[in-house]
Amino acid sequence: MSRLLLTIAGALLLLICNASAQAQAPSPEAMDAARKLVTTLKIADQYRAALPQLMLKLRPVVAQDRPEIEHDYDAMTAPGSDIYAPFAAAMIDQIAALYAASFTVDELRQIEAFYVQPAGRKLLEKSDALAQASAQIGQDANQKAVDELKQRLTEALRQKQHKP
Repeated sequence: MSRLLLTIAGALLLLICNASAQAQAPSPEAMDAARKLVTTLKIADQYRAALPQLMLKLRPVVAQDRPEIEHDYDAMTAPGSDIYAPFAAAMIDQIAALYAASFTVDELRQIEAFYVQPAGRKLLEKSDALAQASAQIGQDANQKAVDELKQRLTEALRQKQHKP
């Protein structure tokens, strides 16, 4: 799973913690609309897709290179395992609460309506690749700006008789 997705998930969890500490509970209607949007956005699917990578990173820490533990660990953490279910459900509820606290019921429905249309589904499908490409464009532009500014500043300092 991409680092971008993990970064987004981390940011969402941070926002969830802050929002849940500050906001009062959203209405049941808002929560229903938010859960529907979270389902449409396939946030749980993204979480489930990231879990195998997380479990692979955790495996050496838990198993400590002991084959008998590795075998049991692999069986307990196999895709579809119930070990993930409580975490996924809690995450979905917290993200839904975040969305419900951030948008009105009408706005949630409008957003969800967009994402079920072909253009919205296409945006969801391409969003990770677009985010990665956009980040690369930003990095490239920043590097060009740094190089250009360095050259200009060096030249300006030389004109003022300074040795950069």
